Amino acid sequence: MNNVETISIDEIDANHYLLFDVRSPKEFEEYHIPGAFNVSIFSNEERVEIGTLYKQESKEAAMERGLQVVAPKLPSLYNQMNSQSKENPEKQVVIYCARGGFRSRSIAQTMNMMGIKTLQLDGGIRSYRKKIDAFFREMEAEPRKIIVLEGHTGTMKTKLLKQLQEEGYPVLNLEEMAGHKGSIFGKIGEHPSSQKKFESRLYEQLQKSEKSTAIIIESESKRIGRVVVPDFLLEGKYSGVRIHVELPFHLRVKYICNVYEPLLHKDEIIEAVNKLSKRIPSAIMLDIQENLKTLNYENVVSLLLENYYDPKYDYAQQQYESECIKLNSDSYQGVYTKVKNVLDQYLR
Repeated sequence: MNNVETISIDEIDANHYLLFDVRSPKEFEEYHIPGAFNVSIFSNEERVEIGTLYKQESKEAAMERGLQVVAPKLPSLYNQMNSQSKENPEKQVVIYCARGGFRSRSIAQTMNMMGIKTLQLDGGIRSYRKKIDAFFREMEAEPRKIIVLEGHTGTMKTKLLKQLQEEGYPVLNLEEMAGHKGSIFGKIGEHPSSQKKFESRLYEQLQKSEKSTAIIIESESKRIGRVVVPDFLLEGKYSGVRIHVELPFHLRVKYICNVYEPLLHKDEIIEAVNKLSKRIPSAIMLDIQENLKTLNYENVVSLLLENYYDPKYDYAQQQYESECIKLNSDSYQGVYTKVKNVLDQYLR
């Protein structure tokens, strides 16, 4: 019998509720409700073991093993939740698991008995996923205006977006949400997001900018690393306002080297370059390989831009028929100022 009071996902906000996710670390890492603390009752291995018992033997066998695993951990779980609760006395404790089932209910019951007033999230984190899916359907039905920042590789578009976001502009930094810089080199130095984590981040950011008349994004492919960008954003590449930024070639090369820090990621750089071997003329590839050996990464970047990335970008641009606002400068600050002036006109 469930004697734990439940709460719906629509009632929860970070200012009034203290969220505890009792799923395994792997589940939590895949995605979680923003602001939640992970207090796993099962390790990744224990979750697999108990899940196998449930499928191959019985629910009773799985529950018995679950109790054996959880019982010794209860003091630690209590101490973690109690400590956070004391630090946030104005917030109500809410516990959730995957579906709002046995894991969260049993821990909520225990915490209530121990004096921590605890609610259980109805439907678990699945209810959060349903909320995100419903919101994205609304976005598809009534899409917002999109402003697309585009330009050749290395034109500091990500840097522009970050500074704009810091200044309060309605930016969606899709690469940051995806944990991937795009292209074959994109995962270097990053921690790629799962699709669910990406969509969670996207949803939260869209919520923050819901009163804006438009959204600013970088021109992206359908896929960034291992995540897929929703169509309602990709449409902006074709129907939205396009701002094309241009910077001198030497600045682009230096910027790319600074961002990717090749001396810290030598093997990953070599692996990524090798994946391009069939797309670049063999003579050029030999030149690139020689520069890799001597650690002359500026030459490597220059050769890749001249012989692969710039021609590829120029070809893709021929597919667009919409008008494009072209902005160029000899410096980052110069192009940033120009971008801001254009945005201020469109966001009035």
